[in-house]
Amino acid sequence: MTITKSTLLGAAVLASLAFAAGAQQTTLTPQRDRITDEAIHADLSGYEHTQGRIQALNDAGRPVRDYHLSKAQCWLDVSFHEYTRNDRSAFPQEALTESEKLIVGMEQGVSPLPTDTPLVNNAARLREDLWQRLGAIHGTPGFECAQQAVACGEVELVHAGNEFNQQQWRHAKPYIQIAEDWVSDAEALSRQCGGAPGVPALLPVDTVLTANVLFEFDRDGRNDIRAYSLQSLDRELARLREEGLTLTGVELVGHADRLQGRGYDYNQGLSERRARTVRDLLVERGIDAGIIQYAYKGDTVQVQQCEGVKPQAALRECLIPNRRVEVRLKVAR
Repeated sequence: MTITKSTLLGAAVLASLAFAAGAQQTTLTPQRDRITDEAIHADLSGYEHTQGRIQALNDAGRPVRDYHLSKAQCWLDVSFHEYTRNDRSAFPQEALTESEKLIVGMEQGVSPLPTDTPLVNNAARLREDLWQRLGAIHGTPGFECAQQAVACGEVELVHAGNEFNQQQWRHAKPYIQIAEDWVSDAEALSRQCGGAPGVPALLPVDTVLTANVLFEFDRDGRNDIRAYSLQSLDRELARLREEGLTLTGVELVGHADRLQGRGYDYNQGLSERRARTVRDLLVERGIDAGIIQYAYKGDTVQVQQCEGVKPQAALRECLIPNRRVEVRLKVAR
């Protein structure tokens, strides 16, 4: 996302307001000291009070779907989620503080409020492709309808990055799947935005629905596809019917991860076979083979690096987003 002068100004004003309102900020009991009912009750009361401030902003007229109100709520939600899981890191406190910074800004009428998403607790920035898809919605007419999904998708990506730092991909994966759902919903809401009641919104000519079909390590058959990724593809296909869209073309781009035990040429062939497998699955689902094109890029485009991940089994699992076929459904209305 492009950082503008107004964004930096909003961030600076918001930071100063948050500092000035320090008495209103909630400080959680350090994890090591959460050993009494009184300490836990104090923390839960702090969460309840923060939720009440969000509710008061909504009651005063700021809609639930508003980007900043949604972001404050999602920061609060992920903070509370990790607090209840006894997260020993600084994440629950820092996520809660981000929520309260936004709350203070809204209460004080700060404008513009910032749209950046801090990687709290030094969270890893996972899945650059998802960050880019969310960033592309900012500043578009469809953002008006997609604000909540964009805000929560961004927060959930930070949540996943924090989990990745603490316990690697196995713990980050569920939150990445939640983020993927938010991204898909944000794009759908953006597409449907702006039309008069009962009149479908106009679509740009380059509108695309995207899904990633993921494969097991060094595999390319239909039985080697992760089930949840196939469900993601079927969800996007279902949107065609739900939104009254016409499928005008399909582009499949096969990929492999960066593990080159058998070399560059092998990974090129592996990515091609994966693309062909997905092509056959789409034809079985009623897609005209004549509108399907495919390409393959081997291991040249990695969306997740997994630097420092060990042992080998954990690294293979972490790299699964790279073992994908990008399915790009070109649509019109």
